[in-house]
Amino acid sequence: MTGQEDAVLAAIRSRRVVRAMSGEPVARKDLETVLDAGRWAPTAGNRHLQRFVATDDPATLRVLRMVSPGMIQRPAAAITICTDRRLAAEYGFPPGAAGLHVDVGTAMATLLLAAHAIGLGAGPVSSFSRAAVGEVLRLPQGWVPEVVVCLGHPTSGAPQPMHPQPRLTWRDLTTWVPHDDGA
Repeated sequence: MTGQEDAVLAAIRSRRVVRAMSGEPVARKDLETVLDAGRWAPTAGNRHLQRFVATDDPATLRVLRMVSPGMIQRPAAAITICTDRRLAAEYGFPPGAAGLHVDVGTAMATLLLAAHAIGLGAGPVSSFSRAAVGEVLRLPQGWVPEVVVCLGHPTSGAPQPMHPQPRLTWRDLTTWVPHDDGA
């Protein structure tokens, strides 16, 4: 393994969802670094149907928290990943096409890793009112908010997981086909 591979795997292994964030602002340069990384996330057919809506405005973040019961953390910034459903339809994607959700997931994972790489804490939130978030962020017609990535400087005092579980290994999550009988 090369040093670069080691660094990437180390980042993947050490990244955690951050639920406790200080009130320290996120530098605009850092927010732009995370956003720039997001554009490199793989997408279905390289179409880039996801859109990013960023805010570091304290008033907007307060209202966003009000309509997002899953937002436990108090972020200093947030990036909402939206799907441009109008553009997706122009490309022939039906509203529930799996590729649209995969694109949001790859973008989210990329944003989370980018934030971790520059020392920011990050955590995804999917429990929110889509209609209310659309209003708060003044989303263009056809943009549907899919996930909010909260960003901030990590601090101690995060709530404990609701259902702690032992750490799984790749073996716990994998089935070989044809089935490997261990011989």
